[in-house]
Amino acid sequence: MENILVVDLEATCDENAPDFDMQIIEVGAVWATTTGEILDTFQRFVRPVANPVLTPFCTALTGICQADVDGASTFPDVAEALHAFVAHHRQPGAMWASWGAWDSKQLLKDSARHGIAPPIDLPHLNAKRLFAKVRHIGKAVGMAKACELVGLQLEGTHHRALDDALNVARLLPWVLR
Repeated sequence: MENILVVDLEATCDENAPDFDMQIIEVGAVWATTTGEILDTFQRFVRPVANPVLTPFCTALTGICQADVDGASTFPDVAEALHAFVAHHRQPGAMWASWGAWDSKQLLKDSARHGIAPPIDLPHLNAKRLFAKVRHIGKAVGMAKACELVGLQLEGTHHRALDDALNVARLLPWVLR
């Protein structure tokens, strides 16, 4: 059985600011089996450099407070730790998944900002798109709605990286069916 890395990111944000320069402030990752069994977890806060002060909107949405990011490592250090986590459970043919394409794009964006290689060098699976295709629902839905559609209670705090990654891992049996 292949292991799948599920990653969720939280980032700096501001309400009604489409051009806001988002940066990763939390990384949550889990190695899981295709049946959703959790093998290992990873969680780190990240200290943003472009917009180091979190907006009230960001704090309200994520529950991440200024002290969490002020005391955190910068992205290159967290990326190195994530890379080691990925390598620890990596198997031939492994891939990584996120709920939508945003996490993959943001990892590339933050890696480029810091002039480092992306921390995950595995093929990416857009679990959100695949879920919609497999379930024949047409339009992709959010992770919380997907849980509702298959009868799973959302666990943990929505918009917290590790909790969301764990919920996406729980959805894997429906994504990969």
